[in-house]
Amino acid sequence: MKLPDTAHTSRPWRIHEITPDFRLYDVWALPTPGGPGDFPLLVRDTVEGDTSDNPSAVARALFAIRWKLGKLFGWDRPDAGVGSRVATLRERLPADLREGPAGPEFEKLPFSSVYLTDDEWASEMSNRTVHGVMHLSWVPDGEGGYRGQMAVLVKPNGWWGKAYMAAIAPFRHLVVYPPLMRGIGEAWRAHSR
Repeated sequence: MKLPDTAHTSRPWRIHEITPDFRLYDVWALPTPGGPGDFPLLVRDTVEGDTSDNPSAVARALFAIRWKLGKLFGWDRPDAGVGSRVATLRERLPADLREGPAGPEFEKLPFSSVYLTDDEWASEMSNRTVHGVMHLSWVPDGEGGYRGQMAVLVKPNGWWGKAYMAAIAPFRHLVVYPPLMRGIGEAWRAHSR
């Protein structure tokens, strides 16, 4: 379920300290009910994920088109990534986070872990269009349990990046995220079986 921005901005997340120049694009409640110690499972599920296993055939097709366009136009070349076109956000971390774990690395997606705490994890990616951050957190659900929450923060690369984000907005909200949330919920329920 899509949440108002305040579901992210009102919490004292550490990500606020290192991304003041990024825009918050989305906040989602994840269908991952659990207990106080279940956050590592959500992180593990995320790093094992892949766009090719999205439950929606339309979303899978859109991701495949995006990856092909990225290859054709050179959006995703190594010189456009974190550490090349943009510095890693790890360089912005305060000492306590820099000395702590970055978190696990992704198996298939072009993200890199930035930092991991007991209840929040940030990962980043960069290409010729944007520098993006996926922020996962573990929040009380209001019913005595906990659930995951995902925020997407983006710093577009010039006018092209802004145009790209505007163009994909309807696809993100109508085609990509709803089946992604269903898939996350199905994977989470499989853990309890």
